[in-house]
Amino acid sequence: MTRIRLLIVIVVVLAVAAGLWLSFRTSTTHEHVVPQSSSANDGPANKDRRVLYWYDPMRPDVRFDKPGKSPFMDMQLVPKYADDAGGAGSIEVDPRMVQSLGVRTAPVIRGSVTANVEAVGSVTVDETRIFAIESRAAGWVERLDVRAVGEPVRRGQTVAGVYSADLYAAQAELVLAAKSGDRALVDAARRRLGLLGMSSAQVDEVLRRGEAMRQVAIASPANGVVIELNVREGQQVAPAMPLMRIADLSRVWVTVELPESQLGILQAGQKVTARLRALPGKEFPGEVQYVYPRLELATRTASARIVVDNPRGELKPGMYAEVTLAARTGKTAEATL
Repeated sequence: MTRIRLLIVIVVVLAVAAGLWLSFRTSTTHEHVVPQSSSANDGPANKDRRVLYWYDPMRPDVRFDKPGKSPFMDMQLVPKYADDAGGAGSIEVDPRMVQSLGVRTAPVIRGSVTANVEAVGSVTVDETRIFAIESRAAGWVERLDVRAVGEPVRRGQTVAGVYSADLYAAQAELVLAAKSGDRALVDAARRRLGLLGMSSAQVDEVLRRGEAMRQVAIASPANGVVIELNVREGQQVAPAMPLMRIADLSRVWVTVELPESQLGILQAGQKVTARLRALPGKEFPGEVQYVYPRLELATRTASARIVVDNPRGELKPGMYAEVTLAARTGKTAEATL
């Protein structure tokens, strides 16, 4: 029994000794591997590369002046070489941070700065396209073909028929001059009828018929709509008395008010875009035609006149319009696409 117990004690001692030796061997091997890995970074291939600083890959924002173990993680610091910095003035972001933040890059372009000015205005009639229809001789309106404001008229359309004693007498003189064969008298009679408002076609019609016409037709000088009607059928008219006024709405004005602070970037010829609440989704290009030289003292605003083409007649006088004016400020800036 004594021998058996002694044998057991010897086996236990040998087992403990073997365990201690194996633990020491493993520890020694591990400590030997780490320096080899660290020395790999400073091997012959890296001796000529200048180290800027050392850092922990898990904390790249913290820099160290010397190599060694990271105070944050149980790992060696990694050198940052000068040729990995991307050159002077460059910025480098860790790829993992770029991925997590969703950073995207774009080329930088240089260009002039454009300031958009928003204004509200109203559609008005283009005053350069208003025509007055008058009778140049005293008489009476025997026929009126246009009877209400807003009616459309066409160029050359008869809008009224006027009887005038002066016109009738001048026509009779033309007929007599034509029968006499005196060319000078015929030319003089034609000029007189032209001054009284008869067209060349109407004068030729008198010569063709060989008699004076009692009623002389008055025609519209342009396409448009009646914006003013001053006579009724049977009414007496006098020279220079306007029978009616018509407006050509194929082009209209949009008058806007701009504050004093925005007048410096406004100029004639500037392109604009007009939008109307009555026509959602549609845009009408226009151009600043004139900036009025007077400033309203009460509101500190000035008016600008914008010309907008209106071939389909969609823009009607009185409509409100929202206008965007794009003006170059003369300054340059860099931006990305």
